[in-house]
Amino acid sequence: MTRSFETEKAALADVVAIPVTPFAEDGSLDTAAHRALLRRLLDGGVRTLTPNGNTGEFYALTPEERRLVTEVTVEEAGDRAAVLVGVGHDVPTAVAAARHARDAGAGMLMVHQPVHPYVSEGGWVDYHRAIAEAVPELGIVPYIRNPLLGGERLAELGAACPNVIGVKYAVPDASRFAGFARDAGLDRFVWVAGLAEPYAPSYFASGATGFTSGLVNVAPSVSLEMLTALRAGDYPAAMKVWEQIRRFEELRAANGSADNVTVVKEALAALGLCRRDIRPPSRELPEGNRAEVAAIAAGWQA
Repeated sequence: MTRSFETEKAALADVVAIPVTPFAEDGSLDTAAHRALLRRLLDGGVRTLTPNGNTGEFYALTPEERRLVTEVTVEEAGDRAAVLVGVGHDVPTAVAAARHARDAGAGMLMVHQPVHPYVSEGGWVDYHRAIAEAVPELGIVPYIRNPLLGGERLAELGAACPNVIGVKYAVPDASRFAGFARDAGLDRFVWVAGLAEPYAPSYFASGATGFTSGLVNVAPSVSLEMLTALRAGDYPAAMKVWEQIRRFEELRAANGSADNVTVVKEALAALGLCRRDIRPPSRELPEGNRAEVAAIAAGWQA
């Protein structure tokens, strides 16, 4: 009998938090700070956690570090939150990470957009199918950033793999999202707005029921306020939150999103929650820009 994955689907129709990965002064993972930040998210009402996402610096972590991040997140989440583990790279590496996530107790995987200079649509299906078939017990969520991929390819993947249950759609084009979702099967998958709060209102209007968030690390209540408004169909209220977060997200998006994670870590550092350290090819925020980020973060705590 095929699993329905109803619990996992419900977890995707929510604020899908992408926790940061704190580093210690010596450059290693700061596990104590990481646990504290995860507990802060859980205490703030977050119910879906994505270890090894882009805000967690997935591509800057070693395989051993990614496994540790997964294990720590699953331990802290317990029965309080669903865990959606980010996996990627080559197929054997992704499959090994998927099996580790399963064995650690996670219920879902987010498969990062394949990083390869030559990605065909059929090859995209093959890549995700290999991972999904290796762990049929887990819900699979492709992370789509490729604007050239057609919705028919996702439909093909879903037909072959019943455990592909949701989509993190991160192409910055609301019209394309609406078409893609309908070509793939609007009711077949849970649609997660993968570009976080700035795009959530427009994507919800076209069928999304959840959104990712890095900002949630700093202010869980703000992200949850937007979710509440969107679930109620109260777009004016959602846009009031949008206005509140606009400058913070503009800073993250500056220079081709070069400071996407940097700004979040800077805000957390200003609140005394973790160090601002970030690994190359990202870089710490220049001192001249730190005061503005600190002021925004402090305003959300008031």
